[in-house]
This record gives sequence, C-alpha cells and structure tokens, in this order.
Amino acid sequence: MDVRPFWLAGSPARGEAELTVTNPHDGRVAGIASVPTPEQTEQALAAAHAVRKEAAGLPIHVRAEALAHVSRRLAERAEEIAALISAENGKPIFWARGEVGRAVATFRVAAEETRRFSGVTQRLDTEAAATGRLAYITRQPHGPVLAITPFNFPLNLVAHKVAPAIAVGAPVIVKPAPATPLSSLLLGELLAETGLPAGMFSVLPVPNDRAGALVEDPRLPVVSFTGSGPVGYAIQDQVPRKHVTLELGGNAAAVVLADADLDWAASRVALFSNYQAGQSCIAVQRVIVEESVLEAFTPKLLAAVDALVVGDPADEKTQVGPLVSVQAAERVEQWINEAVEGGARVLAGGGRDGATVAPTVLADVPAGAKVVCEEVFGPVLVIQPVASADEAFAAVNDSRFGLQAGVFTRSLDLAFRANKELEVGGVIIGDVPSYRADQMPYGGVKESGVGREGVRSAMEDFTYEKVMVLTGLVL
Repeated sequence: MDVRPFWLAGSPARGEAELTVTNPHDGRVAGIASVPTPEQTEQALAAAHAVRKEAAGLPIHVRAEALAHVSRRLAERAEEIAALISAENGKPIFWARGEVGRAVATFRVAAEETRRFSGVTQRLDTEAAATGRLAYITRQPHGPVLAITPFNFPLNLVAHKVAPAIAVGAPVIVKPAPATPLSSLLLGELLAETGLPAGMFSVLPVPNDRAGALVEDPRLPVVSFTGSGPVGYAIQDQVPRKHVTLELGGNAAAVVLADADLDWAASRVALFSNYQAGQSCIAVQRVIVEESVLEAFTPKLLAAVDALVVGDPADEKTQVGPLVSVQAAERVEQWINEAVEGGARVLAGGGRDGATVAPTVLADVPAGAKVVCEEVFGPVLVIQPVASADEAFAAVNDSRFGLQAGVFTRSLDLAFRANKELEVGGVIIGDVPSYRADQMPYGGVKESGVGREGVRSAMEDFTYEKVMVLTGLVL
C-alpha cells in the first residue's frame, strides 16, 4: 500500500516514520501516512511565520477562489472521500457522504464570506470635538493558526478551521487526530491545487506527544482545538497569553414536552443518539421527558432504536457502525455496567461486539452515574422523566456542560423560554441538539468551551479589530 505524504508548506513530503491507520470495524489497513520529523515540523512552522504578512495581504479574490476550488473538488471526488472517511473512522457510508456534503458547503460558504468580510466606517462627529473625523474599522488576522482536530469528523471539522483561516489570510497548520489523518491529508492535496502561496498551509500528522511543542511555539499565536475537555483546558493553561478557542464536549439533552409530536421526537432522538456511534459532542445523551407523555413516548422510542441497522459501515443500509477503537467501546461498556450496578435498567442494547456497542437505552439511572454526568461519546441514551417544563429546563442545566439542547414543543412561548433559560450555546426547537448548520455560530458555555465556530464566527475569532481614524474630512 502506498504511503501518503504529508503537506509541508503546501508541498508533499515524507518523513522517516509511518503511521498505519486501520478500519475499526474489521482491522483492515485503511492507509499509511508518513510522519514528519521534528526538523520537518520546524520547516513548516518557519514557513507559516515567514508568509504571514503576504497571506494577510492576499487579494480577496485569490482567497475566495482558492476556497471555491476546494469546494468544487470535494464535490467532484465526493464518493472517493466518503469511502476514505468510512474506512479510517468506521463511520457508516451514509453518514460519511453527509460529512463530505457538509465540507463542500463549509468551503463554499467560506468563499462567499471572504467576499463579504470587509471594512466598515463609523462617523465620529457625534461630539463636537470629533468634527471631521471618520473611523475605518477592519479586521486583521492574529497570525498563523494551529488547528488541532478530532477523529469523529475527520474532514468537516478540519474544514471548519482551515477554511476560515484561509478566508482571513492566516496561514494554518493542521495537526489531525492520529486515528484519522487520511482525510485531512487528502484535503491538503486539494489545497495544493490552488494558487495559495507556499507556507499558507501544512498538514502534519505528528503523534500527540509532540503536540505540546506546537502549542507552545510563539509563531502560532492562535490555537483552535476541538476535542476533550481535559486536553482543551490543559492547552489553555499551557498558553494563557495566546488566543485559544476550544470546542469541547457535552452530554446533550433533548427535551420532550407534553405538546410534542411524539412520533417525530422518538424517531429523531433514536437516530441522533446513535449517529456516528454516538461519537458526536451533540449526540443525544439525555432525553428528558415530561411524565404525562412518558408512557406513550417510551415504546415509540424503543421501537425506533430497535429499527436502527447496526453493522458494516461499508454497507449502504448501516446506520450505526463501530466506535473508533475497541478500547473506546470497552470504556462505554464499562460505563453502562457501572450504571446498571447502581440500579439502572437496560431497556435496549447494552452489549458490545468488538468495537461496536449496541444502541443502548437506560432508565432509572442514578444521578451521579457517568452516563449522566460525563460525556459518553458512545451510543447510549438515558431517559429522565420530569413533572413539568420547569423541571425539564432545570434538568438540562444540571450539567457542567452547555453545548446545545433540543426542545420538542409546539409552543412558541416555551420555545422562547427555553432560549432564555437554558445554559447552552445553541437551542434547537422542534428537533434534537445534534442539528448544526455549518454557517451558524456553534460553540458552548460552561465546560463546553470558549469561542465559536461556524465560518463567519471563526473568521472573527481568528482576527482582531483595527481602527484607522481619518481627520479633517467634510462629512
């Protein structure tokens, strides 16, 4: 099998070591990636630092066309890329195709936002002392961006860091997850087809024990991290004077109120507690159900879970595939068993076969169980009955996380109450918390992170406002 090169300052390169990537479903080799040496990593850093001023000064049309080109090429190679995502991640091909489609949109939206991301003016003569003065306000990139990306969306979550960086004229160095580097390496191939200057991007599949040196390097003033809370906050503590954005975890809740469409809610909760094998920070982990509809809702939910197709991610019909590794599946199984030992009832699933955990529904779970308090990152759903909307919203907030929440209701009053009261970064009315449009602001509060993704939001996060004041004008 050919060894895939990494991307060093826009050009393919090979190091002395190799990283073998295997399919978590059956252990087949999905690909082999070359690993850069420390010297090659230093070359990438030096190149990003050297090109930063040229990158910031790139004409808008150059940046926009580069992003549009990547969007087009992703669409042209969509089936090939989806197969690659499925092979390295274990994601069912159905969901992998969806991820490619989202990445196509992410780069397209970034190209559009690049053309709109312009300076604004502000008259200052609101006071007599400022007569004749006008402010021209632009946004300038902080500088090169270190993008540390996770395994669960190995293409689109890379796109959400790379595309905004290029849009604002910031060089970007991608450090992909060791389990899933192949998709980001292919993205590097498409970026290399553009007219971006050398040094504008590098994709470096270095092991995690070398990431700390990248984080600390002063030539990378922005660190954009998506992953676990402990690692994210360790990064923030490591470089308190850098601009750090963190998109961390959650134990997302879906609230089913008495006026909800129970069939719709059951089908959506079942699917999106198990999509990506539950390996999404906004997968439904807690379903908080008003007691008056619990008896009607629960059998609908269990039927929908039972109907999910579990199996080979390459099969067109599969909806739930394996977790990223056997070790990850063993951890989830252990958490389920701990909950059961504490008094929880298993209404569905609960078993494990290799890296695959059966879609699991638990009831009567102790309040302190990990499957309630922590982020499971697996196909596990906990049913929590409540007496009222008040209790439901309090239950959502009874978490140290606050990424997104879903509320199934037909009431506009309850929708606005939820938006006001829920301590989360996003409230999805009439659907699961797992909904995300790639152009919308996305991020959390509490221990779910700082900063926002979503193309425009990330562009703002990667830049700072700069004011020029013009004097002596006739306004």
